[in-house]
Amino acid sequence: MIAVIAKLNVAEGKEAEFETAMLNLAAQVRANEPGNQLYTLCKDAGGNYLMLELYDTEEDVEAHGETEHLKASGASFRGLMAGAPDIQRLEVIG
Repeated sequence: MIAVIAKLNVAEGKEAEFETAMLNLAAQVRANEPGNQLYTLCKDAGGNYLMLELYDTEEDVEAHGETEHLKASGASFRGLMAGAPDIQRLEVIG
């Protein structure tokens, strides 16, 4: 399995709009990507957003990046982000 942790840089004052857009995308990922086991938005005590993702294989991670729903979601995030995400990929050991 492959885990992905993405720290998302949300523009100040755009948190509610971001959450709506991300939760919509998460619902689409869960409904349409059988190789995805987890796609969950989290927020830490400091208000920083993290996306936790879990995929069966590297191919499933690659397929996620090519889905129409992911590509189409870009428009809904316009003006909501304050920079590129910080993404970590990890091999799940157990």
